[in-house]
Amino acid sequence: MKLNPESEILETLAKTILVAARTAPKGKGIDDIVTGLLTPAEKAELADNMEKFAKLKGFKFLLRDAANVRAADALVLIGLKASGASNLDCGACGFASCKEMLEFRKVEKEFRGPQCMIKYVDLGIAIGAAAAKAKDLCVDNRVMYSAGAAASYFKMIDADVAMGLPLSVKGKNLFFDRP
Repeated sequence: MKLNPESEILETLAKTILVAARTAPKGKGIDDIVTGLLTPAEKAELADNMEKFAKLKGFKFLLRDAANVRAADALVLIGLKASGASNLDCGACGFASCKEMLEFRKVEKEFRGPQCMIKYVDLGIAIGAAAAKAKDLCVDNRVMYSAGAAASYFKMIDADVAMGLPLSVKGKNLFFDRP
């Protein structure tokens, strides 16, 4: 008998979760979503970077989240690498036109912006689809700004904005009831 074999399939489940992000609807049919599945070594590096990022930002919750990333069985990143704007001139980005927003000097912090609001919505839909697929597969998860921000800041993903989704198949959900 093979005991606890469920952990052996997590990489396949993570890839299935990323399929949900990839196939989520995109504004004007333009796919600017970037996805990644971290290796165990990269996951440890991300947790280390989250601890460094906590010192830079002064946010204690980043340390708690870094501990969650260390304890997770896997971690996927879902990001946005914007190729332009929707050209709707809707003003949601705070500019009068898409052209004006695209010509504006981008702010470089943990994320790069401003970007087209439609692109941000695409990212949100992709993240939501991935989290929903994880739930459908009974894989515990939590969307983490902190993991995506550290991955972006330390150039672990080539994306303008990213979020992390740690995954776990333990008997207790690691990502809730946290200290």
